[in-house]
Amino acid sequence: MSQEKVNRYKQEKANRKQIMKKQKMKNYFLNASAALVAIVLVGWIGFSAFHVYQNGQERTVVEANYEAVDTYLNGLAQ
Repeated sequence: MSQEKVNRYKQEKANRKQIMKKQKMKNYFLNASAALVAIVLVGWIGFSAFHVYQNGQERTVVEANYEAVDTYLNGLAQ
């Protein structure tokens, strides 16, 4: 090995703890961001499925008789 390689190896060996710590943090953030993306994706798919389900449901129609209100308002106008 050349002297340059020996010096580089010694420097890497001296900073090995810091390098390992940086790699662990990088892996942690990578895993955390992947988990966050997965959670958002599952939530979006769930919301979309619920929305499709709700749109497929039959809507109830209610009829209201406003005859009494109309007669009351006509009585006030006179």
